Amino acid sequence: MDDRTFRNAMGKFATGVTVVTTEFQGEVKGMTANAFMSVSLNPKLVVVSIGEKARMNPIVKQTGKFAVNILAREQEDLSRLFAGQLKEDRKVDFQWVNGHPILPDALANILCNVHSSYVAGDHTLYFGEVTDILMKDEAGDPLLFFEGKYRSVAKE
Repeated sequence: MDDRTFRNAMGKFATGVTVVTTEFQGEVKGMTANAFMSVSLNPKLVVVSIGEKARMNPIVKQTGKFAVNILAREQEDLSRLFAGQLKEDRKVDFQWVNGHPILPDALANILCNVHSSYVAGDHTLYFGEVTDILMKDEAGDPLLFFEGKYRSVAKE
C-alpha cells in the first residue's frame, strides 16, 4: 500500500485533540498531537507519539517532562496554532502547575515525567508517568479530529 492509503485509513479513527507542552530554557514549547492514549493504572502512565523530525522531540527528551492538555471544542484555534497552521504571532496565556505550563481552559491537563521512550519508525513514543491531573469543573465537549477535519460531538 502507498503512504496516502495508510494515512486515509488511519484518518477513519476519530480521536481527541491535545496540545503537549513543556518549558525549555525559560520558554513554553508546545505541539498539537492526537496520537495520545492512556497505558497503565499502576503506575499511572500515558503515551504521546512525537515525530522524529518534530522540533518538540529533542525538547521533551531534554526536559524529561511534559503536560498533555486535552482540548475543548472551543479551542480549535489553539490546536491550529500549535500545529503551525496559523501565521499570526499570538500570545497564549499559560498557567503554571508544579513547573508545567498548562492551557487553563482545557478539559483536562495531565502532568507527566518521562518514564521511558522508544523510537518506533519515524516517531518516538514518550511514556509519561502521571504526577498530577487537573480537570475543568463544568463539563464541556471535546475537540475531535476525523478524516483530516475538526469535528464535534453530535447532540442527540
